[in-house]
Amino acid sequence: MKKGKVYLVGAGPGDPGLLTIRGKEVLERAEVVIFDYLANEEFLRYAPAGAERIYVGKKGGDHTLSQDGINALLVEKGRNNVVVRLKGGDPFVFGRGGEEAMVLVENGIPFEIVPGISAAVAVPAYAGIPLSHRDFTASISFVTGHERSDKDSSETKIAWDKLATASGTIVFFMGVKNLPEICKNLIENGRTADTPVALIRWGTTSQQRTVTGTLSNIVARVKEAGLKPPALIVVGEVVTCRDQLNWFEKRPLFGRTVVITRAREQASDFKAELEDLGARCIEFPTIAISPPPSWQPLDDAIKNLSQYDWAIFTSVNGVRFFMQRLLAAGLDARALSGVRLAAIGPKTAEALQDMMLRPDLVPSEYRAEAIIEAMAAENVRGKRFLVPRAMVAREILPDKLREWGAQVDIVPAYETTLPTEKVPEVTELFKNGEVDCLTFTSSSTVTNFFSLLGKEKILPHLDKTKIACIGPITADTAKSFGLETAIMPSDYTIRGLVDSIISYFAR
Repeated sequence: MKKGKVYLVGAGPGDPGLLTIRGKEVLERAEVVIFDYLANEEFLRYAPAGAERIYVGKKGGDHTLSQDGINALLVEKGRNNVVVRLKGGDPFVFGRGGEEAMVLVENGIPFEIVPGISAAVAVPAYAGIPLSHRDFTASISFVTGHERSDKDSSETKIAWDKLATASGTIVFFMGVKNLPEICKNLIENGRTADTPVALIRWGTTSQQRTVTGTLSNIVARVKEAGLKPPALIVVGEVVTCRDQLNWFEKRPLFGRTVVITRAREQASDFKAELEDLGARCIEFPTIAISPPPSWQPLDDAIKNLSQYDWAIFTSVNGVRFFMQRLLAAGLDARALSGVRLAAIGPKTAEALQDMMLRPDLVPSEYRAEAIIEAMAAENVRGKRFLVPRAMVAREILPDKLREWGAQVDIVPAYETTLPTEKVPEVTELFKNGEVDCLTFTSSSTVTNFFSLLGKEKILPHLDKTKIACIGPITADTAKSFGLETAIMPSDYTIRGLVDSIISYFAR
């Protein structure tokens, strides 16, 4: 009989990069993932496509499932499945992991604890606050700011008379609503009213927000700032280090929300660069890449590669699918030995080089018109060209080559479709004015964006959003829909686009 197992996994405080290697390993073989409000949903992409995903988040009294219900769910799913219980921070540091593990023991279900990076240490670090510092403190305390709701309100497990003066640094979890009481109890029990305090909301994420003050004024400052849970509270002289050590919130794009419309397969590097610079990136792929309805035209072209003088690749996807079919035919890069290769830009050239193929032509500008200009120096009359590309694309390149007397075979290597799953979420972001920058990396991303969201519905909500286009062709398409491009690089690459976004917002 199949026997299950439950992994209680600490997902860290929010930054996807802070998930442990062991946490990723168990996620990759999960059959069921049960995740919390504080566990970044980015981690779900590590789980197999067929894994069941169950959200049991709890925030501010709004419980998708009670703790008893979560316990029962763990037992039910854990009997015959590999279950990953994904919890924010560390499961054994105010994460109720101990309670859930006890229930599993009582029901004879095997389990494993995968510790996570606790918010207690990571969140202050991202706010520039070291919990320990030889000049300020020799002790640290972690305290819940939200005790059990089923107790008498006068009963507490916190020894305020000892805590207030015994610990140099105090970190309170889940204490925003009880902040007035926390400050009052610390002052009444001997902590000076001018003790520095920091509240850090959504720490380690691009939405991190920090409010500082003292025990005497922090309540008013938090109220004025409108800071809401979830937030961590740090009390102690170490908070003053933030003035010098605040590295995370000083990154050039911190606090900016950028929508990326590239296909998911191509967005990862672009997204990673922007996130490293502090941006909150919303992936809204307006293009989904999939195989064409039939491989036959491409397979036939591959069988007759020796008949071609040139192969022109206009995208990384074209290279990827072409090489997949080449290998499927039992061939490799040697089959292209007599064929000259052209790549539309450095990324496409890099994709060829990864396959041990060096392109003969890469234009100085990364667009079809630049390939045409470069080809003008070649004698193309009577030459045969192969162009593996998307099923639907601009015809300017093949039309010009044919005009010059070349024979051009356009073969579909992939097709693009419209993914609709994130339309409501992204529409709401634009309506709420939350998007600082909308990026387009091709004319098709512009066209598909308006096909998905509807021009008349979305255009009025884009007036405060800065439009970033990778090049003039894309910008012209954006203009045809009523958008003015504010950001465009001089070199039409992702690297250039990132640099232009930084420069724009720095100004």
